[in-house]
Amino acid sequence: MVSVSGILSAISNDKSLVLFSTIALASGDSSILISRLNLTRKQYYSRMSDLTNAGVIRRKNGKYFLTSLGKVVYEAQELIGKAVEFYSKLQAIDSIETPKFPAAEVLTIIDSLIQNSKIKEILINAQHDNDCNFAANEKTYNQEIMISAPTQHSRMHR
Repeated sequence: MVSVSGILSAISNDKSLVLFSTIALASGDSSILISRLNLTRKQYYSRMSDLTNAGVIRRKNGKYFLTSLGKVVYEAQELIGKAVEFYSKLQAIDSIETPKFPAAEVLTIIDSLIQNSKIKEILINAQHDNDCNFAANEKTYNQEIMISAPTQHSRMHR
C-alpha cells in the first residue's frame, strides 16, 4: 500500500533522492545511473525497488519513468528544495510574525523577500489563515466577556 511515510522513506537517502530526480529529469539507462551515482548493483536495485514500491516510478521497456504520483512528489520535492534555498529569509519572516507586528507589513515583507510564487502563495495563505483564526478567537473572546459580564439591570436588583 502506498503511503506518505513510504514515499518519504524511499527518497530520504541522498543517493535515492538523486536517483529519483535523475529519473524525473531524463529517464535513463540503468547502467548510466549506476555508474553516475557510484552505486553497486545491489544498492541500485534496492533503491529502485523502494521507489517502485512507493509508487513513484515504474519500469517500461527496460527504462524507468515517474508515475503520475511520482510527478507530484517530484514537484513537491523541488518546492522543498526551493524553500531550503530561502531558509534564512523564511527565518526572518518567522522572527517578525508576532501579534504586535502588523499583518499588512508581514505580507509586504514576504512579497519583497520571496521570489518563488508557490512559496509566496503558501506563506500568504498561512498568514491569512492566522489572521482569520486570530479574528475568530478575538470575536469569541469578546462574546464570552459580554455574556459573562453582569448587566446594569441585574446589578440593580440585587
